[in-house]
Amino acid sequence: MSTRKNSSPPEPATAKQRYRTQSGLPLKEVYTESDLAGSNPPREIGNSGEYPFTRGIHRTMYRGKPWTIRQFSGFGSAVDTNRRLRFLLEQGQHGLSTAFDLPTLMGRDSDDPLSRGEVGREGVAIDTLDDLETLFRDIPLEKISTSMTINAPAPVIFAMYLATARRQGAAWSTLRGTLQNDILKEYIAQKEWLFPPRPSLRLITDLVAFCCREVPKWNTISISGYHIREAGSTAVQELAFTLADGIGYVQSCLEAGLQVDEFTPRFSFFFNSHNDFFEEVAKLRAARRLWAVIMRERFGARDPRSWMLRAHVQTAGCSLTAQQPYVNVARTTLQALAAVFGGTQSLHTNSLDETYALPTEEAATLAVRTQQVIVHESGVSQVVDPLGGSYFVEDLTHRMEKEASRLIHTIDDMGGIVAAIERGFPQREIAEASYTYQREVDSGERIIVGVNRYQQSDDTPIPTLSIDPEVENDQLKRLEKIKSQRSQREVTRALDRVRRTARGTENLMPTFVEAVEAQVTLWEVCGTLREVFGSYQENPVF
Repeated sequence: MSTRKNSSPPEPATAKQRYRTQSGLPLKEVYTESDLAGSNPPREIGNSGEYPFTRGIHRTMYRGKPWTIRQFSGFGSAVDTNRRLRFLLEQGQHGLSTAFDLPTLMGRDSDDPLSRGEVGREGVAIDTLDDLETLFRDIPLEKISTSMTINAPAPVIFAMYLATARRQGAAWSTLRGTLQNDILKEYIAQKEWLFPPRPSLRLITDLVAFCCREVPKWNTISISGYHIREAGSTAVQELAFTLADGIGYVQSCLEAGLQVDEFTPRFSFFFNSHNDFFEEVAKLRAARRLWAVIMRERFGARDPRSWMLRAHVQTAGCSLTAQQPYVNVARTTLQALAAVFGGTQSLHTNSLDETYALPTEEAATLAVRTQQVIVHESGVSQVVDPLGGSYFVEDLTHRMEKEASRLIHTIDDMGGIVAAIERGFPQREIAEASYTYQREVDSGERIIVGVNRYQQSDDTPIPTLSIDPEVENDQLKRLEKIKSQRSQREVTRALDRVRRTARGTENLMPTFVEAVEAQVTLWEVCGTLREVFGSYQENPVF
């Protein structure tokens, strides 16, 4: 490893320098036609819109329709976030993406002692149906596509969304959007769970089955590699563990009696885009090819929509630095371009100030404008898969696929992703990758501009968004008012039905809708489920 001082200027490359991707895949100096012909097995590049979709899931890609600009937003009260969502739509954002605060993500109400000090801090606080209705006030749900990033309590929050749509007069069959609803990656990376893995999968399969009948345009799971990458994984690990989670969900739904082509067309994916430009492009291309083969060959899907990996991408939050924060604009632009060259269907660009606080309106607007410049001024959307056929990109795509397949087979040999999680396998792999990465940064072998090279001692503070302390007090007052005005008899009856249904095999989603319409709170439903399902304790991995 290098022993150069952090403050020294960069030195010329030497013969000892290791050339590799961020995941550690070795790189040759020059790639030629022999690198394509020598792949084993040989790979045809193929066409966009055709199996295995290496070059994109649509024939015309962005010529037909630009990717969706879908910025993630949520803070404070439902009133605060509603104002920000409408502001972003006015700035040209195409679809909504909602961030919830930590208590909501953990299924807790704002008046829970564990919620104190966190209400509205990192997202919007949602306790009851009235909160969610306020969140989407003056936003017609039958006309706008909505993404909601929530997992353990996702079915209950989705029940509130359905009830809100009903209050607006919108038919459920018209609703379009995505629910993250990816609990497996919580055990692997993000650590926001409520119940053990197996009853959590029951909740997910109930929601999937319900939407197949009642909300057919809704994406029921957004299988998320993003948080796996943010936890410190490599790009290869992100790819492998994400698809392994997807395999786990397909198997769970099949075991619940669903038909593969009935539900998989509504599965979507969520990936990170980090700084290694070509590796990120290759990762997305490899992901589409792997998923297409998995669905057609492993699960026997016959509907081409089941073979297509549809992806949302967010630029890498973990790559942003508090030092020289305006440099984050360059990082985000590079990462956004990689997502576009990789063929994403929608994109979130991080704001420059997110290492300090939630984005200000000015920073959020600049993040939207970054995508708009790429769409309208760069010309990159005029040609489908413009890097397709590059000796380097095709070879790297093949190697990403090969390495990810090796990890997926290892998980298969353990008995599947749930068994692998219970043994701590993906957690250990990520912990080791994260440790290796940090050692390289600390030693100076991996250069981070402004952090261990090109530092400035006079970084100028930037404006940040602050959350009014009264947000929590106001939220507690609203919750207290709702509890005092609702019918306790209806609340008790609704929770009794949730409890009975959880103990049986009937689909839980109708009971959740009934409960939230009776003004049962988020934690009252989740706490009742915990009585039946129990809680989960992880064996820590270091």
